[in-house]
Amino acid sequence: MSNGKGKGGIFAGSSIGFGAVLAIVMSWTANKAFLWALIHGVLGWIYVIYYLIFKDGWTWF
Repeated sequence: MSNGKGKGGIFAGSSIGFGAVLAIVMSWTANKAFLWALIHGVLGWIYVIYYLIFKDGWTWF
């Protein structure tokens, strides 16, 4: 019996990815600005990679 919602159920299309959450947290920590955090959340992994390459003050290990 199918309810028309597909395999993922009701939450399949409304989830936020790990990259977006990570970008939001990193952006908020660096800038303390909601708008930047929102923009960086949309960019997701692009912002995370940018931050890791170009920002100072963090180490690999």
